[in-house]
Amino acid sequence: MARTIFYTASSVDGFIADQHNSLDWLVDTDHALPEDHPDAYPTFVADIGALVMGSTTYEWVAAHEPSSREQWPYEQPTWVCTHRELRLPAAGRVETWSGDVAGLHPRLVEAAEGKDVWVVGGGDLAGQFLDAGLLDEVHVQLTPVVLGAGAPLLPRRAPLRLLGVRQMGDFVATRYAVQR
Repeated sequence: MARTIFYTASSVDGFIADQHNSLDWLVDTDHALPEDHPDAYPTFVADIGALVMGSTTYEWVAAHEPSSREQWPYEQPTWVCTHRELRLPAAGRVETWSGDVAGLHPRLVEAAEGKDVWVVGGGDLAGQFLDAGLLDEVHVQLTPVVLGAGAPLLPRRAPLRLLGVRQMGDFVATRYAVQR
C-alpha cells in the first residue's frame, strides 16, 4: 500500500531550514553520508512515485540545483503548493496546486502508481497533510548541527510512534508512524 511520507532532515534543535529559509547548513554537513544505508536518500527515493512541496522549498531547489530551471532534478511528477505564480522548469513534470491538500492527495496517489508519495517540505505543508489525516509516516534525519532558529520541523502537535532509529554516519535516522 502506498504511503504518504514526510522525509526530511532536521537540526538537532528541530529546524528544517535556517532563519533565512536556507538549507546550506544541510548541504555543508551531508558530504560523508553512506549512500548504501537503508535510510539514505538514494534508497528512499527509489520507492517514491510522486512528490509534493511548498513554494519556498521549490524556490530553494530551483536556485541551488544546477540547471533546475531548465530540467527539473526529480524524475517523479511533482506538485508545488502555492498561491503565487512560479516559473516552472522547461523540462520535467512539475505542476502548481493552490487548493486544499485533501483535493490534491488523490492525484498524488494516482501519479505515484503504487509507489509512495514524498512530502518534501516544508513543515507547514507536512502539517496540512497531517491535519487532513493523509500523512502516514515521518522520517527525520537528525543532522549534527544546532541552528538556534528557523523553520520548525512540524509546527503543530503530531502523535507519532517510533518505527526505527539507526545511526547513519554522523546523522541519526528516525522513522515514525503517524498515530490516528
